[in-house]
Amino acid sequence: MATKRQKNVWKSEINDIIRGACGGFLFGIPLLYTMEVWWIGSLAKPQLMMMAIALMFIVVYLLNQTEGFRKRRYSWLAHHAAMDTVQAIAIGLACSAFVLLLLRELTPETSLKESLGKIIFESVPFTLGIALANQFLGDSRNTDEDQTAPQGNGASNNNQNDLHATFADVGGTLIGATIIAFNIAPTDEVPMLAAAVSPPWQLAMIAASLLISYGIVFQAGFSDQRKRREQKGIFQRPSSETIISYLVSLLAGAFMLWFFQKLTFSDPWTMWLDHTLVLGLPATIGGAAGRLAI
Repeated sequence: MATKRQKNVWKSEINDIIRGACGGFLFGIPLLYTMEVWWIGSLAKPQLMMMAIALMFIVVYLLNQTEGFRKRRYSWLAHHAAMDTVQAIAIGLACSAFVLLLLRELTPETSLKESLGKIIFESVPFTLGIALANQFLGDSRNTDEDQTAPQGNGASNNNQNDLHATFADVGGTLIGATIIAFNIAPTDEVPMLAAAVSPPWQLAMIAASLLISYGIVFQAGFSDQRKRREQKGIFQRPSSETIISYLVSLLAGAFMLWFFQKLTFSDPWTMWLDHTLVLGLPATIGGAAGRLAI
């Protein structure tokens, strides 16, 4: 019995961390593609770094009084809110460091001071996203509505429902991915990052995009997650839906790069590939947010 209770505690803790990290990715990924923040972080003095952490702690602590990233009601218990604030900051630092490594903005040659500055300043929106995860994206499912949903009449109606669910997901993915890609595609960060990313890191970027997308939609507990797992459609299994949504997000990113003339049809396919994969990471996260919204 004690072992089962301990397993449940660890499972709940892991789910909370995943939920917080996914909330951080949803809110913080656009700023990670901003070179001005890289420069500010690389030039920041230790006093400014400490001030950023202190301000981040105060804001996240106050946000944790209302909701936070855990599936529990918060109260004015200082030790609970303080502990969760420290954990939220730690998750934000870890997530921002991970993406900066993935984008090759942090390398073994980067000095410790520059690395810390970039990670701390990039972690600010991540940490705010972690603290706001439940408040904006909490699970709002209504089990009564799920149980009383119309059953339909026959295979024809089921096929129509499947097509409707599939097109809804593709549409939500396309809208979310386009909104994020629209803001990043015209900037100089994409070609700069694409030039630094080698094929092994491109594969790592694909894997990270798929895992983050899967986590946001199917693991973090946001917005009717149980209903999404039970939803029917042509590609409605979690794995196949994640892969199809990733491909749709890549198409949206490639179109935005062409739209803003960052890519042309005379460019080699390898240039299309590396630029699209770099933009595909934030576009996929936007696509996941779009699926949550439908």
